[in-house]
Amino acid sequence: MKFFNSLRATLFITTISLGLLSTAHADNALKMELTANKVIKNAEGKISYVPASTAPAGTVIQYKATYTNAVNKDINDLAVTLPIPANMAFTGEAFPASAQASTDGKNYADMPLMRKVDDKLVKIPLSEYRTLRWDIKLLPANKSAAVALNTIVN
Repeated sequence: MKFFNSLRATLFITTISLGLLSTAHADNALKMELTANKVIKNAEGKISYVPASTAPAGTVIQYKATYTNAVNKDINDLAVTLPIPANMAFTGEAFPASAQASTDGKNYADMPLMRKVDDKLVKIPLSEYRTLRWDIKLLPANKSAAVALNTIVN
């Protein structure tokens, strides 16, 4: 799946950078596992997740990254990002909800993102969101933290 491989490569580079910048300063201090699952809602509203390798337009896909501190030292003030693949649109659902969003991958703000149009502040369409970022204040030694976002296939 082209969009999954592209996302995996971007996250691999991001994870390497985060590992080098973290306070743990150890090889392989931060490990990341990425999953892509179809979000299935049954008639009663119960949600389940099914691994996705391909998906037709209109399918909701959840990308989940689990970051594991693989050393015996806490990692403080960790910022982790998940890019939104080009052929996907963010649905507005992020877990945890404390995520900040960006349309350029550089400037982040709380959601909903806003911009000025004709001297009025208007919401930026979710389809223009390209990356989400979460700040993890503390990732204890040998513990994990997960972040996720839902997208829809264009």
